[in-house]
Amino acid sequence: MSRHLKRLAAPKSWWILRKEHHWITKPNPGPHPIERALPLLVIIRDYLKLADNAREARKIIKEGKVLVDKRVRKDHKFPVGLFDILEIPEADIRKIVLFDHNGRLILKDIPEKYTRYKLCKIINKTTIKGGHIQLNLYDGKNIIIYVKDPCNPVEANVYNTKDTILVDLNDYKTIVKHFKYQVGSYVYVIGGSNVGKVCRIKEIRVIRSPQPNLVKLVDMQNREFETIEDYVFVIGEEEPYMKEVFLS
Repeated sequence: MSRHLKRLAAPKSWWILRKEHHWITKPNPGPHPIERALPLLVIIRDYLKLADNAREARKIIKEGKVLVDKRVRKDHKFPVGLFDILEIPEADIRKIVLFDHNGRLILKDIPEKYTRYKLCKIINKTTIKGGHIQLNLYDGKNIIIYVKDPCNPVEANVYNTKDTILVDLNDYKTIVKHFKYQVGSYVYVIGGSNVGKVCRIKEIRVIRSPQPNLVKLVDMQNREFETIEDYVFVIGEEEPYMKEVFLS
């Protein structure tokens, strides 16, 4: 695998100038696909304009001034992906990575009260030693749900794949809220021609074939459309979590 990346070959989701320079930093392998993540150096230099060149951006990062999900990141190639929370306390910067309506990755300001928690989609659920349940999250991390009785694991039925949990970033073990993937829930569209929209689930159509299930959605203007369930990310039930950010 090549360690280099030309600007013209960079994902279309990156909001960068493509003909001004030849090369751009390629993110290291990580939990997010390259289409849904940005290298930290690109964020500091091209998005936030905190540096004029790669050397200055690397210096800022190496000094430990940048936090991603409450953890200091000193690798300038670290991939910052969708729904990750980026903070630079010295500059009073607090951002979340989202999509705009053209499918480009953007950084949106978020209030400080939301920086402690992160929305994480459950992509898989497994049983581990002792009968406990391990939730595999979309950002590569895992959370263990301890069960009292392995012969009757009632805790296993609480969380299901495609649900979303709100995780406390201070320890990444505490689940603050749980949003179910069901009719009536609010979702954020992360792929397809309607990317970046906040919608409500009207119907879930189970397709008994290798094809993904379809979801009928209603957006904030009461317009209906269908997409595959891989493109929806639950963000609330009664109302969207962090709605002042998602609906701005």
